[in-house]
Order: sequence, then structure tokens, then C-alpha cells
Amino acid sequence: MLKDITLGQYFPGNTIVHRLDPRIKLLLTVVYITALFLARGVLAYALMFLALLTCLSISKIKPKAALRGLRPVMIILLVTVILNVFFVRGETVLLEFRSIVITREGVFTAIFMAARLMMLIVGTFLLTYTTSPIALTDGIERMLNPLKKIKLPVHELAMMMSIALRMIPTLIEETDKIMSAQKARGADFETGGLIKRAKAIIPLVVPLFISAFRRADELAIAMESRCYHGGEGRTRMKILKTAVKDYVALLCGAVIITAVVFLGRIQLS
Repeated sequence: MLKDITLGQYFPGNTIVHRLDPRIKLLLTVVYITALFLARGVLAYALMFLALLTCLSISKIKPKAALRGLRPVMIILLVTVILNVFFVRGETVLLEFRSIVITREGVFTAIFMAARLMMLIVGTFLLTYTTSPIALTDGIERMLNPLKKIKLPVHELAMMMSIALRMIPTLIEETDKIMSAQKARGADFETGGLIKRAKAIIPLVVPLFISAFRRADELAIAMESRCYHGGEGRTRMKILKTAVKDYVALLCGAVIITAVVFLGRIQLS
């Protein structure tokens, strides 16, 4: 289960999606999330799914790797579906048993909500799949650059966000190693009731925290050894520049969100 969490992982490549300006990819991710929440009806969701599938195909990210990130949230998806099926009321009743009423509108809402969550997770994961931590840091910093006027430490915030995101796969790998070591010593994490499982996690949490603090200390020492003192006076080896492909990607994003809004109005009318 832990190995299925792919947030923060980067898959190197030389595709158009990989070469896009990280600022454009951040902006397109926001546009994509906005379009998902504005989507209404089958046609709008089909358009969003087609756009996501196209991006995955162009970036050459295997569908298996993208879908693997959905496994840890399957329980959340299942709960979302159940809640919408049983608690959303509508006019067309499909099944009625005592106080349990299932309507067609509830089933459709459950399907759309599950599809929205799945596409939301895979779409946002695609950002880290195709953007290196350094490029992501530069993109976040450049986008937050206007906030420097109010004395906000933009560079430090961007650095902390990218380091935190990059540490997720590392901590997951470390957790898996500790679990394997504990299982080899007879620890049981899978059987028993809720209280027993909670107690079994304690031998896992303590060494994980120690390992996390040790890695953080090593990272701090490495940064100080390289004379890192924040963003003041810092230069960059690669300067972010927008190209024609970036403007084309922005245009595609604008077309998609416009089409989603248009299809939503058709659905409501």
C-alpha cells in the first residue's frame, strides 16, 4: 500500500509536457482543478477525461503508474460513493426499502463525484510526475514573486514546499523498510482490532520520526556546506523563459475550461 503512494515522485523524460515552463504547468493545474469543479454532465466529464488521457499519453506516463496513486484513496472514494448513493434525494426512485431510498440522481451524483476525485488526484499527480523538484521550486518562487513587496520570504516558502513534496517518497520508502524490519522481528501490523493495530504502529512511528529528523539535519548541514543562505543574491543556472509551446498549452487550457462552462450551461438548460 505504501509503495502505491506516488505523490512527489518525478519520472524523468524529454516530452513536451516535461519541457513546459513549470509556471505554466502550475497555472494549467489550477485551471484543470477549476474546470473539474465546474464540470456538469456526461459531456463535460468526458471532455475532462479526454484531456487528462491526452496529457498522460503525451508525457509517456504509464497508466499503471498513474492509477497506482489511486489505491491509497480507494476507501475515501468508496465512502464518497456510498454517501451520495444513499443520501442524495431525487425524483426518480430506483430502490426503496424501509428508510433506504436510492434514486437515479443519487447514483449519477455518486458516479460523477468518484470520477471527479479520481481525475483530480491523477491530474495533480501529473504535475510532480513531469516536473523536477528544482524546476517546481523555481516555478513557485517566480509565481509568488509579487509577494516580496510585502516582505514575504517567497524563496524560503518555495524551497520548503518543494523539499516537503520531495521528502514524501523518501519517507514512504523509509517507512516500508522499517515495516519490513519490524515484521522480520515478529511484528504484526495486519491482524487484530483497531486498538491492537494502533499499538502495533508505535514501534513504527518512533524510528520513522528519528529517521526524518536525521535526514532533515543532514540536509541542513549539506545546504550550509554549500553556502546556502536563502534567496538573497542567489543566481540561477537555468532562467525560466516561456516559449511558443507554453502559450499553446495555455490556449488549450483556456479552450477546455470555456468548453466545460458551455457544456455545463447546456446541461442546466
